Amino acid sequence: MKIGARLMATFVVVLAFLLAICLTANLQMARLNATTQDIVDVRAEQLKLVNQLQVATLRAAALAYFALEEPTPEAQQAALEQAQALAAESDSIYEAIARLLTTAKGRALFDGVLQANALYQQAMRPAYAQLAAHDTNAARAALLTAMPLRNALIEHQDELQRQAQSVMDASARDSGAAYDEARALMWGAAALALAVTLILCALVTRSIVRPLQGVVDGANALARGDLRVQIDARSHGELGDLARSVNHAIGQLAIIVAGVKHASASISSATQQVAAGNADLSQRTEEQAASLEETASSMEELTAAVRQNADNAQQASALASNASGIAQRGGEQVSRVVETMRQISDSSAKIAEIVSVIEGIAFQTNILALNAAVEAARAGEQGRGFAVVAGEVRTLAQRSATAAREIKDMINESEGRVTAGSQLVEQAGGTIHEAVQSVKRVNDIISEISAASHEQSTGIEQVNQAVSLMDQVTQQNAALVEEAAAAAQSMAEQARVLRDSVAVFEIDERDSTNPTFGATAHSTAPR
Repeated sequence: MKIGARLMATFVVVLAFLLAICLTANLQMARLNATTQDIVDVRAEQLKLVNQLQVATLRAAALAYFALEEPTPEAQQAALEQAQALAAESDSIYEAIARLLTTAKGRALFDGVLQANALYQQAMRPAYAQLAAHDTNAARAALLTAMPLRNALIEHQDELQRQAQSVMDASARDSGAAYDEARALMWGAAALALAVTLILCALVTRSIVRPLQGVVDGANALARGDLRVQIDARSHGELGDLARSVNHAIGQLAIIVAGVKHASASISSATQQVAAGNADLSQRTEEQAASLEETASSMEELTAAVRQNADNAQQASALASNASGIAQRGGEQVSRVVETMRQISDSSAKIAEIVSVIEGIAFQTNILALNAAVEAARAGEQGRGFAVVAGEVRTLAQRSATAAREIKDMINESEGRVTAGSQLVEQAGGTIHEAVQSVKRVNDIISEISAASHEQSTGIEQVNQAVSLMDQVTQQNAALVEEAAAAAQSMAEQARVLRDSVAVFEIDERDSTNPTFGATAHSTAPR
């Protein structure tokens, strides 16, 4: 696999884990939002309606007793009308509660409340009729007869209230458990993504560094003059191509050195005929020719390496640009998660407002109970039953206030957890933004490297042309030396110098004895 493909695969895996974490967070936030909406729209509303129903029932009973104590028929009629209006209001509350019931136990308790209310209202009709007829004694007797039914109705309403409170508490616990599960799941996904990323980085780094180290070792051996080295070229992609190209270059250089050794041996047999006067010119020309051949070969290899470096830099720049765009899209996903967390926080604030309304109702009910107790005390023995009603109303108001405070505490705790989750998601967004900036900086650096590599390639090509021109001039000088070589001593000195020049290279013995080695190596060398 090519280096670019390895890096791209690593980025794709990392981004896939990032997308999975974002999707998981989105699903868990949606689950928490649904639980919170259920508490706001159903559970808290149901509890509020039950409290209103109890208050309406007690106020209607209190107004009926107030009507007994009114001094004038007009005042009695006004109190009676208010009591009947509260009874009608209770009917609408019953209908609203029926729409919100979702459990079998809640519906069974509600049916019991309806039956108790029907019995109580049936018992109250004679009392209302006697009050309308201004028959105080008969009305008082009817009210006393209906009192046990009223107490039974209030007891059923208390059971329904406790059931509503229990369901809301269970919903709150489910919300907390869902939050803990979401947090554990997100941390686990993040840990898994980190482990996989580290493993992939280690594997990719190893697959690149080890082949490069082999090429470096081969280059060091070549610098020491050892032409017997063979670089491991089993790696795939650009690194394998580089290793095979270096092996080919070393093989070609070994062929050249072997040919030079053969040529030096041939020249040594004919050096006796070269003139002594051309010794210095012959030596300088041969040394220059050998150096230029080596320089030309090295310049060709360097030119190919610089061009390949420029191409790799351009590919890396394109990959970095693509990674930057993907990271930016990941940052947008995290921003949408943050917005969802803010919406959940707004829903918690609405719940707090509803609980404040419930606390206000409880406070007002408590005040009404206190006022009723004062009026009952003034009434003396006749207001004793009304005092009992006032005490029950006050107890109910205190329980409502306590329940409202507990709901408020749970909402505050949930809102704090939601705020903490929002902060964590915002921090993740900041981290992704920093990653985007880092990728952009890497892209700029790679672009600069690509431009510098292009300039180096142009300069090396110019140097290569100059070396080629020098090689032509050297060949012309060599031709002049061959024409002027008339003395054997000069040729002998030339052969000796040539043998010393190639003695630094170590090659296989078959390279120096097989005259067809050059053709064979050329035909099997990798392309």
